[in-house]
Amino acid sequence: MNICNSLILKAMPAIALAIPLLWQTPALAATCTSGSTCVTVNGNGDSVLDKEAARQSKEQWNETKNLRTKVNKRAEKEFDKFDKAIDARDTCMKSTNINAYWEPNTERCLDSNTGMPIRP
Repeated sequence: MNICNSLILKAMPAIALAIPLLWQTPALAATCTSGSTCVTVNGNGDSVLDKEAARQSKEQWNETKNLRTKVNKRAEKEFDKFDKAIDARDTCMKSTNINAYWEPNTERCLDSNTGMPIRP
């Protein structure tokens, strides 16, 4: 038993040095040399498929950005229209002209006698 333990203790440093070398053997064998042909599969992530996917993603982003811009412009236009109608209603209601009244369906300030639009 004592002999077995001494052999293990003597062999342990050699085994500790040999294991990393065995680990590196496949890596050293796989390196490309100047006279050999090397094929790298997805080596740096710059493949044609990746470029195409990036192009399609950018194209989709640009299309959705254009649609968002159109939607935002339309919403802003509707808001401005609504805001102008509120301002026009307020000025019509505050008008000193006693014949002026606000028509909610047409959103205009009308003369109650003639029905014609007026500027209060």
